Amino acid sequence: MKTITIAGGSGFLGQVLENYFSEKGYTIYILTRNPKRDNDIKWNAKDLDKWTSILEQTDVLINLTGKSVDCRYTEANKKLIHDSRIDSTRLLGLAITNCKNPPKTWLNMSTSTIYEGSYRKEMTETNGDIGDDFSMNIAKSWEAAFNAIETPKTKKVILRTSIVIGKNGGALIPLKRLTKFGLGGKQWHGKQKVSWIHETDFARAIDFIIGRKLEGIFNIVSPKPITNRILMKTLRKVMKVPFGLSHPKWLLKMGAQIIGTESELVLKSRNVIPENLKANGFKYKYRKIEDAFSDLLKT
Repeated sequence: MKTITIAGGSGFLGQVLENYFSEKGYTIYILTRNPKRDNDIKWNAKDLDKWTSILEQTDVLINLTGKSVDCRYTEANKKLIHDSRIDSTRLLGLAITNCKNPPKTWLNMSTSTIYEGSYRKEMTETNGDIGDDFSMNIAKSWEAAFNAIETPKTKKVILRTSIVIGKNGGALIPLKRLTKFGLGGKQWHGKQKVSWIHETDFARAIDFIIGRKLEGIFNIVSPKPITNRILMKTLRKVMKVPFGLSHPKWLLKMGAQIIGTESELVLKSRNVIPENLKANGFKYKYRKIEDAFSDLLKT
């Protein structure tokens, strides 16, 4: 039986992983600021404390810690987004280096937003164009902090994760709400690419990386990006909603400001390919967005 510790694991993705690996018989510990259950361990993501002892009995460490980017990019929020990722990564690295029996594998979250927006060029781990704006620079700093830590006894993996769609969190919930009320049309011109992955394949991909003892950078995305127009059309089809009002760019920008988020989350074209997962033989359960929606929306 293996033991997995998930830092920042109380959110949507952490619960997806906990549920998946628990069903496979793993022992799971969650590092969280607000412990509520027996397997929750208190940490503040800033200081070494009693929580470090759990790493001595941990086979795999997964770090998901970081303030959500689903917010307005004020200077205060930018600092929180940056510091929550960099500080927690460095702290975990320090804890690992102090371990007598460190985890065998450390998987650290990153984001496929590290790549420049693209409509034609497919962004892979080996030839993706890494750009220069706030979101991309956060991802670069995050990965640089992770790469700077030397862990000779621990394999290291960077997870460049895309939009994860799931039943209890992620992008599907607001998209369902829009579609239900007749607002599920394309966003902007609808040509922007969407890289996505079903929550089950997200967990399976991480299980695959762990089981194969892989290391390096992995794009955690489905095999083929789709367009925003196809995304919304397919969701309307599965939900049996015949009509969806589209959203011009100006309305998206205004709406994002009203609900306290940023329009880049839907305007950027994410054309990301899982080259390394495919090269290592990973098989997806949900390759098509219609199959993914059908599974997640069934009662």
